Amino acid sequence: MDSSGQQTAADVWARVKRRLRAELGEDIFASWFGRLELDSVVEGCAYLTVPTRFLKSWIESHYADRVLSVYRSETNDVERVVIGVRNTLGRDAAPQRRPNEAPRPSTAAPVPTAAQASEPKAPSLTIPQEERSENSDLGGAPLDPRLTFESFIVGRSNALAHAAADRVAHAPNGQVIYNPLYLHAGVGLGKTHLLHAIGHEMRSQGRRVIYLTADRFMYGFVASLKAQTSLAFKERLRGIDLLIIDDVQFIQGKQIQQEFGHTLNALIDAGRQIVIAADRPPADLENLDERVRSRLAGGLVVEVTALDEALRTSILSTRIEALKTIHPTFEVGPSVISYVARSITANGRDLEGAVNRLLAHATLTGSAITLETAETAIRDLVRNREPKRVKIEDIQKLVASRYNVSRSDILSERRTAAVVRPRQIAMYLSKVLTLRSLPEIGRRFGGRDHTTVLHAVRKIEKALGEDHALSDEVELLKRMLQE
Repeated sequence: MDSSGQQTAADVWARVKRRLRAELGEDIFASWFGRLELDSVVEGCAYLTVPTRFLKSWIESHYADRVLSVYRSETNDVERVVIGVRNTLGRDAAPQRRPNEAPRPSTAAPVPTAAQASEPKAPSLTIPQEERSENSDLGGAPLDPRLTFESFIVGRSNALAHAAADRVAHAPNGQVIYNPLYLHAGVGLGKTHLLHAIGHEMRSQGRRVIYLTADRFMYGFVASLKAQTSLAFKERLRGIDLLIIDDVQFIQGKQIQQEFGHTLNALIDAGRQIVIAADRPPADLENLDERVRSRLAGGLVVEVTALDEALRTSILSTRIEALKTIHPTFEVGPSVISYVARSITANGRDLEGAVNRLLAHATLTGSAITLETAETAIRDLVRNREPKRVKIEDIQKLVASRYNVSRSDILSERRTAAVVRPRQIAMYLSKVLTLRSLPEIGRRFGGRDHTTVLHAVRKIEKALGEDHALSDEVELLKRMLQE
């Protein structure tokens, strides 16, 4: 509602989305409507936008009537719905056009924000002629020239993924290994960077490479079906040396999944390399056919875990040094870098955003970057990152499940190695993730004395400094409890 008590178009759209989520279920809503946004309502027409042509085509074909029906049940102001594709530079100019007008091409360039104005311009994505023709035939996307092995910063969390990617990219005599190579990670942890790096290296060797997002694969297949050229589409796709698919978790539709599975089988059987990235391991891709999941899991599956503080510090330092070649007066001291690395823990994109904010502050105000100014500059990146309140019971259940013991085992007096280590880890996590005192933690672990808890905490702290595998395991448990 606005200040006068009238409902706004945004209020109505929020209710429409809630209704769609309730009627269609969380899985269908997240797959097809999660990125559907309201642009404007003009003279009885609701203009909605999505980021890809495939989503537009799919929603129009399968859900347009449902969306309109729900909309009309919420308001009498909407008589029809139009779905458009958001362009890469910003929103379409829907608010200014009437329902019976065709969209007008935008002629003005977007005005950059202060942070963007102070950023170095990205290299132009100029695509060689042979790459343009290959991608236009197959609906592929260009490789970002900035995302190479040389620009990838290696740390403990991504070392295995980097090594596997490098091995695939530099395999001798066209040898195919780890097929498929499957990388999974959360947002902004570097998996897409590695995909592009592999593509660049193999293309430099004269290999035929195509990079596709899941959306582009689906759109290409659906478009070929409509144009009755699906056989040619399949043959061209299977005639390459390296197929890279990003965000495979978004592949939807029984027929498309079947074709995706056939493509995987054909390329693998023909000795062609496949590299896949997703936000979760193959077994957790519930929407994919079981045979496709099995095929994906049959190669090398590598997780890129959360960036540790040392790697975050290295990323920040490298980015700042690169910017200093363009802005020589841009100075960020070690204490500020350390503060930012400790404060921003989610992903590399937030670290990039933090550096851009510091640069904007330095160039626009002309003042030095101090801890106080850094705190102000990155406040929006950290204010919503408070970890959720963690319960000791949740810790006990998760640790028990992770180590194949029962919660009652952890609370019991059993002293076998299979139980003692998980119990100590659970006690350690209870100490670092909750505000409970040692005596309270002891009581929640079967009435143990606080000295027992202290011993467990110290033992795990010492082990974490000596055992990298245990350290990674405990960090994963922390993330699972705090998400």
